[in-house]
Amino acid sequence: MSIVRTALPLVLLTSVLTGCAGLQKTDWPTCAAVGGVVGAGLGATESSAWAGYGALLIGGTAAAYCWVHGDGDEDGDGVPDSRDKCPGTPRGVQVDADGCPPPVPVPVVEEVVVVKEEVIVVRDVHFQFDKATLTPSDKQVLDKIATRLKQESSTAQLTVTGHTDSVGSDAYNQKLSDKRAHSVVEYLISSGVPRSSFVSVTGAGESQPVADNKTADGRAMNRRTEIKINR
Repeated sequence: MSIVRTALPLVLLTSVLTGCAGLQKTDWPTCAAVGGVVGAGLGATESSAWAGYGALLIGGTAAAYCWVHGDGDEDGDGVPDSRDKCPGTPRGVQVDADGCPPPVPVPVVEEVVVVKEEVIVVRDVHFQFDKATLTPSDKQVLDKIATRLKQESSTAQLTVTGHTDSVGSDAYNQKLSDKRAHSVVEYLISSGVPRSSFVSVTGAGESQPVADNKTADGRAMNRRTEIKINR
């Protein structure tokens, strides 16, 4: 019986200290409380007078062991110091399982590609027959183009070229295309496009066809006004 009384305290004390080793330093009050209960029980096995001494001795030992050997959390991020790969993290900062703040995402900078040159081809402007006078339907088409051009920067330069099909003489078509190009430009200016944006207004007549003038569809393709935007 005496051997049991001698060995039992050592076994229980070892068990308490082993359990405390897995706790954090801040858990020393828990270690002390558990140790005190165990110590009181061990003391009582000897006599009731030893219960207090047992609680004080083993409780204090357990608390000290927990403080020395326990795993702390100095920065208070919830990750024990033994696993914390980023000690000293400011309080309140969210961390991962290693105690490190998540990486800051690198902002994606989208490169704005500016098209230096663009050509708007207007084929829905038909004018009055054999004239450079705009029809009401022509003006509706040009209103949309004016809205588009007014969105350009003040440094954009506009070049306007009128084109015709091959019906008629070269000289006549040259003069007619020039008049129609100027008619388009004047309407765009009246709609709010700055006059200073237009650097060139010319007629190319029938000299630059984009389709076969032998067909009605081809001639319709060739009757056009081109507005080139240089940014």
